[in-house]
Amino acid sequence: MPALPDIQQRIAYRFRDPELLERSLTHKSYANENRVPYHNERMEFLGDSVLNLIVSEYLMKSCPESTEGDLSRLRAAVVSEPTLALVAREIALGPHILLGRGEEQTGGRDKDSLLANCLEALIASIYLDGGKPEAEAFIIRFFDAVMKRTCASGGNLDYKTRLQELCQERLKQLPEYRILSETGPDHQKQFEMEVWIKGRLSGRGAGRSKKEAEQRAAKEALERLTDGR
Repeated sequence: MPALPDIQQRIAYRFRDPELLERSLTHKSYANENRVPYHNERMEFLGDSVLNLIVSEYLMKSCPESTEGDLSRLRAAVVSEPTLALVAREIALGPHILLGRGEEQTGGRDKDSLLANCLEALIASIYLDGGKPEAEAFIIRFFDAVMKRTCASGGNLDYKTRLQELCQERLKQLPEYRILSETGPDHQKQFEMEVWIKGRLSGRGAGRSKKEAEQRAAKEALERLTDGR
């Protein structure tokens, strides 16, 4: 069993019904191996909705000049898997998750996807136990910094970062950058880069530095991915 008092102290919330907390920490692999009649997948579904609602309300108030499209992009940056996994690590969620032996042996306790899903389940458990005010307090407490940073930047993460997050979320694989050419004298270099995703050429870009060329290649790849190409 997870150390419930410890995790409650870390998240600054004490459950009226500790069983909700335990359920949110129970991975399907543990339930299957130990014949436990519940796991946290349904709670992930609810937690995702609660998180999106509260983040949406926060962004509506904090970014009054943003369009609907801008707000959607901002929200996507806040609730991305890497961000959720970062928050999960901040509250040391991993050691408290109940995992099956197979998942444990393959490093599941530190997988971004598993941590992100468990955090969503935890949000759902707080919502079910204490209602929206308590869930909102938790989200503001642990997401406030990233929401402020996202609002300040207008959600304009660099293209490489956005592509990496999208690939992790959709494909569970990172993009690979390859140099295609390097021309010109030292004071006026020109680089051409390619980005490959799952063995497929997804974008090309040129620039006066490798970084600039990679950004342009990532931008092209993002446009293809979001267009479904």
